[in-house]
Amino acid sequence: MSRRPWPLLLLFALLLGAASGACGRSAQAWQAFLARADGLQPGQTFPYMDCFRQAAAVESLPLVLLLALARGESDFQPRARSKADAIGIMQIQWPQTARDLGFERLPELYDPCPNIRAGAGYLRRLLDRYQGDLHLALAAYNYGPGRIPVGARRIPSGAQWYSAYIHRHLEYVLTGPGSGTALADYHGERKLELIVFDRPYR
Repeated sequence: MSRRPWPLLLLFALLLGAASGACGRSAQAWQAFLARADGLQPGQTFPYMDCFRQAAAVESLPLVLLLALARGESDFQPRARSKADAIGIMQIQWPQTARDLGFERLPELYDPCPNIRAGAGYLRRLLDRYQGDLHLALAAYNYGPGRIPVGARRIPSGAQWYSAYIHRHLEYVLTGPGSGTALADYHGERKLELIVFDRPYR
């Protein structure tokens, strides 16, 4: 009689349960944020604040959410460009996503305010697609909507990590660098937290 691989099956079930639980925790954290998002203000000033305020107002998004997304994507660097050709402050993918958002030429993406407006508009589209589920919308912002099903209970580990990563930046945006420095200028700090050991998918 063949031996059944019960230990492996049990380990697989535990891993699936852990992934589902992590996904649920991130979704709950973002739901809690959205429930109190009205009136939340950043704990310091950030680059291009007027652009972020305008984009947040146009797309009916929390200002602090856009700031957290920008800090996580590029640390507010308008010249940022990834190996995957994601460009600018909000890391808009060239050429497909950028052209879908109205950009005809790559250099246009380096202009801070249009890039911020595009990122806000893209996030709004994703929020509408995922019926207000900010966890899934952020996962799709990073992974692409084709890889994140609507209503998904489990998503790729990298997308799960990204949602939690942006939430950590949100906490920073809300609190600032420490007590007594509220509304300090972010240009004076220029530090970005680096996450290494919880990124096994890379």
